[in-house]
Amino acid sequence: MAKLKRRYVCQSCGSESNRWQGQCADCAEWNSLVEEKPATVFAAKHDLRAGGRAVTLEGLDGDIPLPDRLPTGIAELDRALGGGLVAGSATLIGGDPGIGKSTLLLQAAAKLASAGHAVAYISGEEAAGQVRMRGVRLGLGKAPVQLAAATSVRDILTTFANRPAPAMLVIDSIQTMHSDLIEGAPGTVSQVRASAHELIRFAKERGTALILVGHVTKDGSIAGPRVLEHMVDTVMSFEGERSHQYRILRALKNRFGGTDEIGVFAMGSDGLDEVTNPSALFLTDRTSDVAGATVFPALEGTRPVLVEVQALTVRLASGATPRRAVVGWDSGRLAMILAVLESRCGLSFSACEVYLNIAGGYRLTDPAADLAVAGALVSALAERPVPSDAVIFGEVALSGELRPVAHAELRQREAAKLGFTRSLVPRAVANKGGPKNSNDVAGFANLQAFVDHMLGR
Repeated sequence: MAKLKRRYVCQSCGSESNRWQGQCADCAEWNSLVEEKPATVFAAKHDLRAGGRAVTLEGLDGDIPLPDRLPTGIAELDRALGGGLVAGSATLIGGDPGIGKSTLLLQAAAKLASAGHAVAYISGEEAAGQVRMRGVRLGLGKAPVQLAAATSVRDILTTFANRPAPAMLVIDSIQTMHSDLIEGAPGTVSQVRASAHELIRFAKERGTALILVGHVTKDGSIAGPRVLEHMVDTVMSFEGERSHQYRILRALKNRFGGTDEIGVFAMGSDGLDEVTNPSALFLTDRTSDVAGATVFPALEGTRPVLVEVQALTVRLASGATPRRAVVGWDSGRLAMILAVLESRCGLSFSACEVYLNIAGGYRLTDPAADLAVAGALVSALAERPVPSDAVIFGEVALSGELRPVAHAELRQREAAKLGFTRSLVPRAVANKGGPKNSNDVAGFANLQAFVDHMLGR
């Protein structure tokens, strides 16, 4: 038998190497390669005469009922999940330390348990008494949630072997779990993969909605092997800044519903509160028009959220190097908008420092924010306020053309509900016409026409 080669596995991304090195070649993480015992690979061909079971093949036109949903009692969580928990499903929730993952799941567990469902909360990071203290602080002390502190997967499965399976099982966190079927310390790639596989198999066999809490790396991705995200049915990210009140639960993958849906929460003294009107969190309550501020109707899944884009330009003395600072938006896209404004519209930002901020700590990835950013920059440079009753959205091309964006009617409808009476959009959007309760729409064919309107030319 050939000698098995050594194998080193990155604990951040799961990539393999046949030798140890200080930095992972795939994710560039330092000191993350750990030696793991290689598995024996058999290249022999399957002998079909030894037995086997023929699987049943079905057509796409078969009558398959939709899965039953179990509402958690938290509407924003149910929205992000696609309507509630599905029996036998596995959900992975990741987020920065202290962002509120355990608080949200404990609140959901308490609501389900109070509604008469069996719920188990297994913590590998805290003692049961610590979890109970947090529950009392959140006003959930009387909820009949079954608590336990354990890190052995065998012990957890043995606990539920001879009793009814819970409707929801929370594992906090998967990186602390340990399976004695393989070698390795808890948190290693092999242990995370094996522990998750056993827990997911238990959930599928017993019809339990399994929720796994996952740690994240410094770049925000879920720690452990990437195969973990393929094993589960739903992957969710809990985002937010500690310095800001709001939290966003974002669905990145969902086999039972749509992706890119979000649930919005606000951290309070009694835990996480649902936010039914997220726009109120991200809009500044201005008593007068301010130069350099525009309102943009962003879209998260099927939910429009109005956010404020703030820009500030500061003229420098001759010879000084201007600075570009961005918070909540892509710095490369800001450089592109500045270049288009200078090249196509004749504006000069070369002697100005430019600062761009998305109010409320919100992070924009929607390309429709291009026109709102351009409007904020032009307003700040010319010191001409944008009317506070106007929203701006549209994508800017390198040629200066304004391109239409998706779901324009939905954005305009949400703006009209919140009292905005005007929209500045690409001409293609204005020609389509808005919904019946939309505001007045002004369309522009290119960025030059938009700038002329902003400057009153």
